[in-house]
Amino acid sequence: MESGRMIQWLNLVVCVLLLLKAEGSLVPLTLVENALSKGAVCLDGSPPAYHFDKGAGEGINNWIVHMEGGGWCKDADDCLGRKDTRLGSSNQMVEDLYFSGILGNDKDYNPDFYNWNRVKIRYCDGSSFTGDVEEVDPTNNLYFRGARIFSAVMDDLLAKGMDKAENAILSGCSAGGLTTILHCDNFKALLPSGANVKCVPDAGFFINVEDISGARFIEDYYSKVVSTHGSTKNLPSSCTSKLSPGLCFFPQYVLSHISTPIFIVNSAYDSWQIRNILAPGAADPNDSWHSCKLDLSKCSHDQLSIVQGFKKEFEKAVSVVGDSSSRGMFIDSCFDHCQTESQETWFKSDSPHLANTTIAKAVGDWFYGRGSFDQIDCNYPCNPTCQNLVSDLKDHPGI
Repeated sequence: MESGRMIQWLNLVVCVLLLLKAEGSLVPLTLVENALSKGAVCLDGSPPAYHFDKGAGEGINNWIVHMEGGGWCKDADDCLGRKDTRLGSSNQMVEDLYFSGILGNDKDYNPDFYNWNRVKIRYCDGSSFTGDVEEVDPTNNLYFRGARIFSAVMDDLLAKGMDKAENAILSGCSAGGLTTILHCDNFKALLPSGANVKCVPDAGFFINVEDISGARFIEDYYSKVVSTHGSTKNLPSSCTSKLSPGLCFFPQYVLSHISTPIFIVNSAYDSWQIRNILAPGAADPNDSWHSCKLDLSKCSHDQLSIVQGFKKEFEKAVSVVGDSSSRGMFIDSCFDHCQTESQETWFKSDSPHLANTTIAKAVGDWFYGRGSFDQIDCNYPCNPTCQNLVSDLKDHPGI
């Protein structure tokens, strides 16, 4: 009996390992030790880090650089809460990270980018890589150096062959998606002038909208993030010359200032934004939105009406993408947050579809010029291909 159970257990392990091999890979951590001399450090002063899976064959001179997400911190106390975690210190990061979705290395699951050089830059500064404060407060020993981290890591990658890039994508999820938008032109400027360079932010189009109490919680929060991290000088000056720096942290106000081709992947019912922008805890002291924020099918009639209003505001904000052939978007109605990193939502037989197209195909066709894609989904719960998966909240902390 015991041997039978052991055989069943071993068979299960083999199946899991085969599944992992088919859909992704474990990639080791690289510390950028020489960044220390440049003051390009995490919140705790440790060196920045990334995971790098080298390309092969026809993809040897093609690069995807993917920015990790994980929210932001708005003041010293908030940042101290991250300082001794993986979102504030490379000392707390895992040695190996699983790559799948847009970073996967199997042609069957990532047909356009599987053999590219694929990089995931770890997030440990709390400002979407925009901060740069020279002074270090001896009381809390915090470093606000996100912009320096971006530069130092890019220098390291350029030295490893990215300076010969023929095709390149800057991408990222959540706060990393916002990083992708804010650094899109900076990334292109680093690469050879003849390279085909584009940006694909995922779940990074955070909108400036009133919460359920009528306040603009997220606008105030972003203003504090920008002030604490000294981000103003690293935001587009064409925006900050006209608007307050905190507003220039919102994609809807900066996208018109970006010249590099860009493709927006987002849900119009982004689960993180519903929880933290539309109905943050401060606006819902009685926690009456608790069930609705976990599952839209549990929303009351009035709550769902407000959620549908959020989608209208999102559509209005994302309209700045425009209809240029150099721009595209895949805006579905799935209650989800981040869809390019997960194999289930990036490219599988049951992945979310818009116009009979997966996210992977839409992005690949757009990048290679095989076709444009500019689609906004119908209202929830209209799309039967939505899995309405909710990403691990530890990876996407609330505010």
